[in-house]
Amino acid sequence: MTVDIDLPARAGTRPRTTSEIPHSQLDQQPADSRYDDEILAEAATWPSVQEGPSRISVDGARALILDTGAASGPTAAIVGQEFCHVHAQGDHSLHASLPLPLVKAAEQAGWAEPHFLVHTGQAPPTVVMIYAPRDENERDVVLSLVRASYEFALATSAQE
Repeated sequence: MTVDIDLPARAGTRPRTTSEIPHSQLDQQPADSRYDDEILAEAATWPSVQEGPSRISVDGARALILDTGAASGPTAAIVGQEFCHVHAQGDHSLHASLPLPLVKAAEQAGWAEPHFLVHTGQAPPTVVMIYAPRDENERDVVLSLVRASYEFALATSAQE
């Protein structure tokens, strides 16, 4: 899978995050869930995608899930067919699976960090936290990363 996303550098410093469950973003949050809502609404229009509750995140987290017939492979899923979820309870960051070249690019541009469980071997290196979008421009970048996660999940599924 090729990665054709031109990631601009994210403005400012990285947000503070936790290194325990739940893996959360602690600052630099938007005022409300508007940008997350827009990202999920757009993604729910993509073929074979459903929005539903996350099977692994905190109560209220909303997930993007591939239909059973398009189930993703083990490195492209967070759990089951869930390839991305948006956190809840005041944390508007996301977890998603991305192809490894994009993991590196997103981290270098300041948009994401590896899930802390990657460092312990409890999560594949494809799982990242994508920082909460703070404005419309950041929403668009985050949406492009979510789209890449979706395409990664579909491509991985097709290869198995």
